[in-house]
Amino acid sequence: MDKKQLSERDICTKFITPSLEQVGWDIATQVREEFPLTNGRIIVRGSVHTRGSRKRADYVLFYKPNIPIAVIEAKDNKHSLGDGMQQALGYADLLQVPFVFSSNGDGFLFHNKLAPDGIIERELALHEFPSAETLWQWWAAHRGLDDRQNNLVTQDYFSDGSGKTPRYYQLLAINKTVEAIAGGQNRILLVMATGTGKTFTAFQIIWRLWKSKAKKRILFLADRNILVDQAITNDFKPFGSAMTKIQKRQADKSYEIYLSLYQAVTGNEEEKNIYKQFSPDFFDLVIIDECHRGSAAEDSAWREILEYFNSATQIGLTATPKETKEVSNIDYFGEPIYTYSLKQGINDGFLAPYKVVRIDIDKDLEGWRPDKGMLDKYGNEIEDRIYNQRDFDRSLVLEKRTELVARKVSDFLRRTNRFDKTIIFCENIEHAERMRQALVNENSDLASKHDKYVVRITGDNEEGKAELDNFIFPEKTFPVIATTSKLMTTGVDAQTCKLIVLDQRIQSMTEFKQIIGRGTRINEEFGKFYFTIIDFKKATELFADPDFDGDPVQIYEPQAGDSPLPPDISGGEPYPEGQEDQDWPDLQDKPVTGGVRRYVVDNVEVRVVAERVQYFDANGKLITESLRDYTRKALAGEFESLYDFLNRWNSAEQKQAIIDELAEHGIFFEALADEIGRKSGKSFDPFDLICHVAWDMPPLSRKERAEQVKKRNYFTKYGEEARKVLEALLDKYADEGIGHVEETQILTISPFTEIGTPMEIVRFFGGVDGYRQALLDLEHELYCA
Repeated sequence: MDKKQLSERDICTKFITPSLEQVGWDIATQVREEFPLTNGRIIVRGSVHTRGSRKRADYVLFYKPNIPIAVIEAKDNKHSLGDGMQQALGYADLLQVPFVFSSNGDGFLFHNKLAPDGIIERELALHEFPSAETLWQWWAAHRGLDDRQNNLVTQDYFSDGSGKTPRYYQLLAINKTVEAIAGGQNRILLVMATGTGKTFTAFQIIWRLWKSKAKKRILFLADRNILVDQAITNDFKPFGSAMTKIQKRQADKSYEIYLSLYQAVTGNEEEKNIYKQFSPDFFDLVIIDECHRGSAAEDSAWREILEYFNSATQIGLTATPKETKEVSNIDYFGEPIYTYSLKQGINDGFLAPYKVVRIDIDKDLEGWRPDKGMLDKYGNEIEDRIYNQRDFDRSLVLEKRTELVARKVSDFLRRTNRFDKTIIFCENIEHAERMRQALVNENSDLASKHDKYVVRITGDNEEGKAELDNFIFPEKTFPVIATTSKLMTTGVDAQTCKLIVLDQRIQSMTEFKQIIGRGTRINEEFGKFYFTIIDFKKATELFADPDFDGDPVQIYEPQAGDSPLPPDISGGEPYPEGQEDQDWPDLQDKPVTGGVRRYVVDNVEVRVVAERVQYFDANGKLITESLRDYTRKALAGEFESLYDFLNRWNSAEQKQAIIDELAEHGIFFEALADEIGRKSGKSFDPFDLICHVAWDMPPLSRKERAEQVKKRNYFTKYGEEARKVLEALLDKYADEGIGHVEETQILTISPFTEIGTPMEIVRFFGGVDGYRQALLDLEHELYCA
């Protein structure tokens, strides 16, 4: 057998897998081939998206189904023994396993991070691969685990036989938590971004501790009824009859798993007696969901519960750990034992990326001063001072500003999809109601037919709150647009929310992250791969804060011409910490003068400041120069000259490969096409966009290029049927671009199906090679000018 002729897959099946079997690895339960690690980041370019490459390890070896212990990267025999090592080390770092192997079928290069003799890498023959028990003993000894701790650490997670397993970061969070508890740690903090499965992770932690009998009575606390009910019916369902929900005035002590609202066991003295009916040592495990919002504050009612059950192991779950001068989760729980950030979730492709449309309004930036003696809509004399962004919708309402925001949001939905789920965050309940009315009027054609097209969902409105489940449920079309102030900042699993509108001043990083988290879930079935943020109040400036860990895809920032934006004159203080989830009255409910809560002005015109586009490049850095200047510099780094570009373009068998490569390096073809084509109304090829922006060549539209080819009588050397195919390819190019022409499945769609089957079409050119050559010749004719 000549190994050099074998594929990588052959090397795996003929050499690597047999080596594992020989030393006792259970192929069915301990060896996972082509193990998926990430989903591939969703890359957004304009209105289209694609997925980046997924990370997939050739082998991940598990001591038990819940404990990954080693990674093997395979290469074909044309590579050296260690050629896969660096790739394997990357996967091992992701999984945080100590044993790493690379193989080409001749043997193994073994990288042992725990090597006692300091020799980290050594070569092994095929028959020398270590057994599962050997690797586990090395790792257990390194961590100092005794038999009791080993039994707990190796307890399996729950599996329903469907094949669903925790993602790699969930496994890490679960394992690290169980290991910490095995080691005697009683206060634990897990930080996981919204949408990454905190409840599922909590369930698996509880399951393993409960099944191993390390913890016998468990209390799971959340602060939203919907979160408790969702947990009971979904992730926690396997607990069955061992589980109960604590209701007010009820304390049944015959269960093992208890779920409760904080509010059900705190409040007045009678309600507080509910948890005091349990002895302080009744629970040996308490898990606190969303522990950033109130449980950390020393004087909070929620903290009272934690201190009452002080002897229990307590695990805090949060997407946004709270760190202020007054409140610290880390003071209570300690440093997080594991963090999975929004940025990492987006990079791995488990969370939806976002693009940002920033819209600045003239009165927000410049301020507004009433004329002397000016009366508002209700006859109140307006206090003579400068009003700015801090005041709007609090102490002063400009009704035309509300109408403008409603119009801009509605225009965006008209350009995209008017039935995309949308949340609009307003300053307060009254603002949310005015915004609802403005949106109803702006969308009267739909609102007249569907009274739930726009709804207000706020804490004071029972009718609106009753629609929350319908808004969240993907199968429900209505409501489409929800206006809110605080109620929907957290605990809303809106999988299909595609638009988040910020018309609220947000100074709290905790609140900002929670709001952004409303859109980060992916739902491929309903076409939700990314979402858009429209920002009217400069809240997205928090993206630049070092405490924020997610990078936007792009920002559209309006401003006048090329002049800088006026300075921020809005001022203001952050919302009170610990109240992010409430519809609280805020400063606007204080009388501004003479007992007037806020002035309402209906005759002051407002306008959007002229728009300018800003983007984030491939490294997540904000591009502050113009799109053309940025593109010109980026292309200069890729090509020495126009001649160099033309050579590479014309020699490429697939032009789309060059386009994709440049897109990966941050060239925004969609945005360039919009900017350059907006005035002319023409559709340009990436080839023309590059030549025009980088070297000032006059661009030709795709239609113009196709027409030029047709005029040159290029088709005369082909038969009649082949000419029909080439003309159809040219029409496809004019309509959709070169990428579609190069796709192999193009011959299976109209109008090609009317000419013949793919095999018949290929025969018109003398076979597959002839068709490919004809396609290359066609591309040469398209770009030769």
